[in-house]
Amino acid sequence: MKQSRLPLALAVLLLPSFAARADESPSRFSFGGYFRIMAQPDFQGGNGGLGLWNISGRLLNEGPYAMVQSQLQLIQADPNGSDPYANVNLRVEGGFSQFAQAGTDNLSNFHISQLYVTVGNVALAHVTWQVGSLYYYPGDLGLYDFRPAQILENAVGLSATWHGDKLDVLFGVGDSGYGIHGAAYDTVYTVGGFARWKPTHGLELGIGGHFLYEPGNLGDPNSPYATPGVQYADYFRQDVVEQYALAHAQNPGALELFPKPSPRTSVSWRGVAYLGFGDIGPLRWSSLYGHVERLMPLTSYTETYQGQSYNIYLHDLTDQRYDIQVGNEMQLTLIPNRLDAAWGVVFGMDIDNNNTVAAGEDNRWYASTVLRLQAYATNSIHFLVESSIAHEKSLNGNLWREHYDSIFQSTGGIADSQGLEYGDTDQRNTWQGKAGIVFNPAGRGIYMRPSLRLLYGLQYSNMQAAFGNSFNVTLDQYNQFPNEERHWHQVVAVQAEGWF
Repeated sequence: MKQSRLPLALAVLLLPSFAARADESPSRFSFGGYFRIMAQPDFQGGNGGLGLWNISGRLLNEGPYAMVQSQLQLIQADPNGSDPYANVNLRVEGGFSQFAQAGTDNLSNFHISQLYVTVGNVALAHVTWQVGSLYYYPGDLGLYDFRPAQILENAVGLSATWHGDKLDVLFGVGDSGYGIHGAAYDTVYTVGGFARWKPTHGLELGIGGHFLYEPGNLGDPNSPYATPGVQYADYFRQDVVEQYALAHAQNPGALELFPKPSPRTSVSWRGVAYLGFGDIGPLRWSSLYGHVERLMPLTSYTETYQGQSYNIYLHDLTDQRYDIQVGNEMQLTLIPNRLDAAWGVVFGMDIDNNNTVAAGEDNRWYASTVLRLQAYATNSIHFLVESSIAHEKSLNGNLWREHYDSIFQSTGGIADSQGLEYGDTDQRNTWQGKAGIVFNPAGRGIYMRPSLRLLYGLQYSNMQAAFGNSFNVTLDQYNQFPNEERHWHQVVAVQAEGWF
């Protein structure tokens, strides 16, 4: 518990010292942040969310959250000038509120996500040096709360950003070991960069990426290893040791010869791109982001067989995983001062070339569109309507259940005795509709904050109970909690959201 409270406790200790300095020189310290809090009663046994994830848009699909970003100017100067300057920046964020959603009332949900020092105009003019967290993204899809073009999110190290009249260039080097592995730390060398060009008013282009390399170190159990001879199906069911024992049943001492891990090196990379343009008729701005990524291999997990624990090392079973995501969001003024719109589209694909046998989210594609309309009755009273359609397709067989008793069915109506499929359909189709009233004391605008929203949300999905819940799904004849068909879902919500 003491360790889980450390990040927030550190922030609490740091902020008063910053504030004390702010009393001496108010302009040296600044802070801002973001919050969202909501009550979302669910009268159908769900956990308060309309759907399962943000593929249908973030609205009514996200829980409570807070973030505080603080900055202390160590050396004050105009960042756009030529004099040296230095700042220290701290960001604390996470889920919160005991009364808003289960599991969000623990301080371990908060963490210091960024801590870095920036120094400018030292050694090189118009260059900002950054030491510490290197996370960078050129923008996000606000309707989804997705950041398809982010880079260096796990890295700590050194970066340099050159600021030109029309071109900004970032280059960074560091280590992503703690960000990826946590307490099971192993060095992951990281290099990345991003270039953003603004050739003319109303047009922006960006391209970048990062590369990660994790070398093998003999004797270090946190380094990349592979357990030889493991079949993917056995790993998926997590019965590798049992299958090994069955295959060597004629040898009573076979488990003493269970294969030892073999050292490997791990490689990961991500390429990102961005296109932004606007100020064209009703179009205020359009943001297109995308990435192609090779994911870092997983490390290991533990199986217990006949009272003995065995580590299964996963490099060769997880080193061919790829992720593709492209998304665009357009912000439009349909009727000036009366009606605005935000329209988003997302396409994504997850590919695992190691897994050719089991249905899972590592082999799928998905597509979604979200349209939000916001009408202004007055400067501060608005009406919101949003609708979304999402389609998800499993590439390795049935991944979802269409009915509460789908456990009895799989391909061709025959039960999957190998445990490699889950339900009776390889597609999930979801529609969501949301409507309500918005109070925006700061004025008109879809993203104007703070906002107080009173909303009603309705969802239909071909998947059975396609929302967070605690339903008992067993079909045992002695089950005291029988289930039923649930394809429609509704919630009501009161939400507050703001930046400060």
